[in-house]
Amino acid sequence: MAGSKLVLEGRISIISFISGLGVIIIPLLVKFGSGSHFPAFLLNQVAVRACFLGFAFGCGLILSFADTTWTHFGWYMCSLSFFHYSEYLVTAMINPRSLSLDSFLLNHSVEYIVAAVSSWIEFTVEQLLIPEMKQVNWLSLVGLVMVLCGESLRKAAMLTAGSNFNHIVQNEKAQTHMLVTSGVYAFFRHPSYVGWFYWSIGTQIMLCNPVCILGYTFASWRFFRERIEEEEISLIHFFGEEYIEYKKKVFTGLPFISGIRVNS
Repeated sequence: MAGSKLVLEGRISIISFISGLGVIIIPLLVKFGSGSHFPAFLLNQVAVRACFLGFAFGCGLILSFADTTWTHFGWYMCSLSFFHYSEYLVTAMINPRSLSLDSFLLNHSVEYIVAAVSSWIEFTVEQLLIPEMKQVNWLSLVGLVMVLCGESLRKAAMLTAGSNFNHIVQNEKAQTHMLVTSGVYAFFRHPSYVGWFYWSIGTQIMLCNPVCILGYTFASWRFFRERIEEEEISLIHFFGEEYIEYKKKVFTGLPFISGIRVNS
């Protein structure tokens, strides 16, 4: 009994510690990074979201190392919470003037929420009815590698773009807006989308969710195809021939997506 109590207390301590870090880091970065450009009354809401994501990460971490058949779901919880937390964190570092509560991407779209909930339902139902289906460890490891690579590529793209990066497609060119073609942008025209695409599919491979693997692949591909075409219309308008030449040399990075067609 004493041992179980210590384990429980240890787990509670881990979750509390990570949640506390979540509350402290982002609000401090926002306060000193964006200064007066970020309304003070929103800091409380930022802290609540950061605490929630820290709590989810802590719970996922405990599941990941626990002797349970839900280990892979723990990996997923860590991946999902870290993705949303780091989206806000990196934005606060590179482009604090664009910060808003939406920078967490927690309310990205109704479709995004439906997709997430669907994956939780599929995992739970299959875990209860066909538990051996969720214990294909090599497949979950493949998914984990995809998640880590996709996350790394997306954040590298954000950091490379710096203040040029924005979660919202821009229709007007800012004075400081530059065409970034170095770093990961030398390999892919849209590295942040490439990273997110493979990250999203990787989360479902990690969970061994066959239905959602297909659903996520199709939905993500369609979303990024439309998004890239929309964005490239603005980029051609902003940079003209410079972007067209870049477009000819570097592909999007996503399968069967070439972007907006330009007449020669």
